[in-house]
Amino acid sequence: MGNEFTNKILKLALPITAQQFMLALVSACDAFMLGGLNQNSLSAISLASQITFVFNLILTALTIGENMFVAQYYGKRDFDGLRTSAGLVLRYVFIISILFLLATFFIPEMLMRLFTNDTILIDYGIKYLKVIGLSYIFSGVLQVLQGILKNCGYAGRCTIISAVVVCVNIILNVILIYGYMGFPRMEIAGAALATVIANGLGLVITIYILHLKKEFWIGVKDIKSREVHITRKFWKHVYPVLFNELAWGGGFTMYSVILGHLGSDAIAANSIANITKNLLICGCTGFGYGGSIIVGNLLGKGNLSEAKKNGNILCKTSVFLGVVTAGVIFLATPVILHFTNLTDIATGYLKNMLFISSYYVIGKSINSMTIGGIFPAGGDTKFGLICDVVTMWCFAVPLGCIAAFVFKLPVMMVYFVLNLDELVKLPAVFKHYKQYKWLKNLTEMEN
Repeated sequence: MGNEFTNKILKLALPITAQQFMLALVSACDAFMLGGLNQNSLSAISLASQITFVFNLILTALTIGENMFVAQYYGKRDFDGLRTSAGLVLRYVFIISILFLLATFFIPEMLMRLFTNDTILIDYGIKYLKVIGLSYIFSGVLQVLQGILKNCGYAGRCTIISAVVVCVNIILNVILIYGYMGFPRMEIAGAALATVIANGLGLVITIYILHLKKEFWIGVKDIKSREVHITRKFWKHVYPVLFNELAWGGGFTMYSVILGHLGSDAIAANSIANITKNLLICGCTGFGYGGSIIVGNLLGKGNLSEAKKNGNILCKTSVFLGVVTAGVIFLATPVILHFTNLTDIATGYLKNMLFISSYYVIGKSINSMTIGGIFPAGGDTKFGLICDVVTMWCFAVPLGCIAAFVFKLPVMMVYFVLNLDELVKLPAVFKHYKQYKWLKNLTEMEN
C-alpha cells in the first residue's frame, strides 16, 4: 500500500472497527450477564434478538444507500445533494422504526413463536421485546446521522460516541439486570432497558455534534424534500441492496429457526458462537466500510483508475484479515469454553461451532469487502442480491431444513451445512469483481 492510501484507510477503518467492536461487545456482555443467571435467559435473548437483527438488516440496506450517495456527493462537494439524500433515508428509517416498535410491543408472543415452541423461552423473550422496541427509533436515527459524519471525515467522533454508549450500556446492564443501587432486579428486561437508554444518549450527543456542522445538518425541509430525480436514483440502486439484505438476513434468521427447534443447548451454543464471530469480524467489517467510503469518494470525483487500484488493494487486505481472524478464533476457543456457563452438551456443540467459524470468517471477510463495500460504492448492488438469494435460499436453507427435519442429522452436521453459504459464493464474487462493473460515478449518471 502507498503511504497516502494506508493513512487514509487506517484513519477510516480503525475508528469504524473500534465502533463495530464496541457495539458487538454489548451483545457479548448481555450474553455473559444473562448466561450467569441461567441458560434459558441466554437462549431467549438470542432468539428475541433476531427481531432486532431483521430491523438492522433493513437499516443496513438504507444506510448503504445513504453511504453510496453521501460519499460521492461529499467527494463532489455537493452539500445540497448530500443533505437531500440523507434526509430521504432518515424519513424511511423513522417509518420502519415505528413499525418495529409497534410489532414488538403488541405482538411479542407471535414473534417469539416464529423461533421456538418452548414456553419458557417465549415468556422470557416477551419481557425483552416489550421493552426493546423504543431503541429501534433511537438506533435508526443514530445510524443515519452517524453515516453522514463517517462519510465526511468524522469517523473518529462516531467512535467516541459509541464508546460512551457502550460504557453506559454495560454499566446499566449490571445495575438493571441484577438490581443494584436501589433499582429492581429486572433480569432480561433490564438488558433491554439499558440498550434503550444508552442508544437514546448516543442519539442526543450525535445530534449536538452534527448541529455544529451546518453544511451537514439535515433540516425539516431536507426530510420533507421530494426531489424526484434523487429519489428515483436512490431506489434504483438501493432496492437491490434492501432485497439482498432481506434475502441474506432472512436466510440467516432461518438458521436460528432451524437451530431453535433443535433444543436449548443448540440455541445457547449458537448464541456464543455468533457473538464470538461478531466480535472478531469487526476488523473485516471496518475495512469494508472504510474501503467503501474511499472508493465512493474517488468515484464521485471521477477518478476511476485510482478507485480500481485501491479496490485491488482492499481485496488483498480482506483475505489477510480473514486469515488473521480465523487464527484468533482458533486460538481463543479454549478461553471461551473456560468462561462460558453452559451444559456439557452445549459446551461440546460450542467447541465444534467455533472450529467451523474459524474458516467461515475468511469467506465472510472477502464478501464484506466486495459485496458489502466496494460493489455498492459504485452502485453495483444487483449482483449481491442474486448471489445471496442463490446461496442462501437455493442452497444453505433448504439443505439445512432437510438435514434437520427430514434426515434428522446431528446438530453439528446441520450447523456445518448452514455455514457453507459464505464459501460457495466466492468463485462468483471473484469473477464479478474482475469485470469491474462497479466502477461508476453515480452523481453523473442519467436519471
